[in-house]
Amino acid sequence: MNILVINGPNMNMLGIREAEIYGRETYDDLVYFVSEAAEELRDGKGESIDLTFFQSNHEGAIIDEIQDALGEFDGIVINPAAYTHTSIAIADAIKAVGIPTVEVHLTNPKEREDYRKVSFVEEACLATVKGMGFQGYVEALKILCRE
Repeated sequence: MNILVINGPNMNMLGIREAEIYGRETYDDLVYFVSEAAEELRDGKGESIDLTFFQSNHEGAIIDEIQDALGEFDGIVINPAAYTHTSIAIADAIKAVGIPTVEVHLTNPKEREDYRKVSFVEEACLATVKGMGFQGYVEALKILCRE
């Protein structure tokens, strides 16, 4: 199973940005944690999971990556970060490619500022995992493995 893991704006600043909210672990720590967990997981057929990570602060680059995933990936895990609340274009790209996608958030946006409570991406995804920190990515992988 080939899975694309997309992270949106400011995720590259983990460990620096608002550590009281997002913690002190870095983006590299996130990639390592999820990669290690994926080595232990198997898809519904007992096959291994291969991950490709992509992070961008640019909406168009994220859309391009989603579109380029067509025919290349079996699933997408996406943390659109701030674009969650602003990007209909990312939601449309997910719908256009039809690749099973799970939305992930380190925190629970529904428990934060009002402007963070709306996700344009959510309706384009199979599921949303929120408020579980790095473990949320592993839960997203498990959801895709069951599909």
